[in-house]
Amino acid sequence: MSKASEFNFDGLVGPSHNYAGLSFGNVASFSNVKSASNPKEAALQGLAKMRALAARGFAQAMLPPHARPNFRLLRSIGFTGSDAEVIARAYREAPVILASAYSASPMWTANAATVSPSADTADGRAHFTVANLNNKLHRSYEQAQTARTLRAIFGDKRHFAVHDALPSTPAFGDEGAANHTRLCASHDSPGVEMFVYGRVEFDPDAPAPRHYPARQTLEASQAVARLHGLAGERTVFVQQAPDTIDQGVFHNDVIAVGNADVLFYHQRAFLDEQGTLHRLQRAMEVLGAELHAVRVDAADVPVADAVSSYLFNSQLLSKADGRMALVVPQECQENPAVARYLQRLAASGGPIDELISFDLRQSMRNGGGPACLRLRVALRDQEAAAMHQGVVMTEALHARLAAWVGRHYRDRLSPADLADPALAVEVQTALEELAGILGLPGLYEF
Repeated sequence: MSKASEFNFDGLVGPSHNYAGLSFGNVASFSNVKSASNPKEAALQGLAKMRALAARGFAQAMLPPHARPNFRLLRSIGFTGSDAEVIARAYREAPVILASAYSASPMWTANAATVSPSADTADGRAHFTVANLNNKLHRSYEQAQTARTLRAIFGDKRHFAVHDALPSTPAFGDEGAANHTRLCASHDSPGVEMFVYGRVEFDPDAPAPRHYPARQTLEASQAVARLHGLAGERTVFVQQAPDTIDQGVFHNDVIAVGNADVLFYHQRAFLDEQGTLHRLQRAMEVLGAELHAVRVDAADVPVADAVSSYLFNSQLLSKADGRMALVVPQECQENPAVARYLQRLAASGGPIDELISFDLRQSMRNGGGPACLRLRVALRDQEAAAMHQGVVMTEALHARLAAWVGRHYRDRLSPADLADPALAVEVQTALEELAGILGLPGLYEF
């Protein structure tokens, strides 16, 4: 059996990054509505994180932005004429929809798909199911380009299977890897796949949040597990705590993160905390492994602090020495309760012994931290060699991308700027050049 590495595919922030407050239930996104954004700074912050982690020896790659504005959306709802006329009329009559068409939300690639590595699947291939993201207009249109991108990168059908999104109906609401965690002894051995859902479509008596939407259904999670050919004894479905969703925990990755045999989670993450841990431990025992649960008590870090700091939307990464590093947003150091907790965590002698902090403020203000920005893909050596190499982060690629951002991105973008037809031309020109840099000609259909 060949060795395996877990690649983090970070989303590159697109040139139309703006604060439109489109995501009800995402507190940070709603709090910064109509503020001016800085797309250039956002992209460079994300690239700096990719470069630093690659330099540390972590397997790092990137996923490109989507074409913007989404003229397919705008024309499908009656905006006609030239591109400039479509933009002008949409801005006059439906500025929120125009903002949706310009959204740079594909940068949060934790929502791009759910991934099961080949060690877990019945046919021995790595499986991807594109998320339908049907809970939000601006995200529901991402699935076509996401599938196109994933098939361009993981096109070798001997090693990879990329499934289309589930039906775009409420019953199959699917938000991708943000509600999925894989636990294992090592990345090249079979693992336990935990699917976290917020509601059950076909059981009206099942618990559900009252204020904010539950974006992931049990039915969707079960469908993905079937598509991937996962073993039942190593697949666990658990429910988020509904009242925690109502406090702004719109995805499980805002309240829990796992890596290898460690689950780092908040006391209020799951509807049935002890039942969840018991089922995960039993599934790990099937593999001859043990679950190491790191619980954060609400008395130490209230849910509100976890949400505002994005403590759990951190990357938990295995280091060469067998210990783990927690990649946190800078906001964690600015929240007194979270900062105190993290100091104790790193000094506790447990599996997490290092903190790595990054300034991702532009992404954070739109409601996404380090974990939102990346899709985890565990690949055996031959699979890593079979994927498209042009997206693997290197010093040379970082330099080319940073220079590209410097040429094409604005350093200020306000809601009124979306009415400028020149912005659409700028974005298209930039992405056509990016496809060339990445060696992915024909990636975009404008």
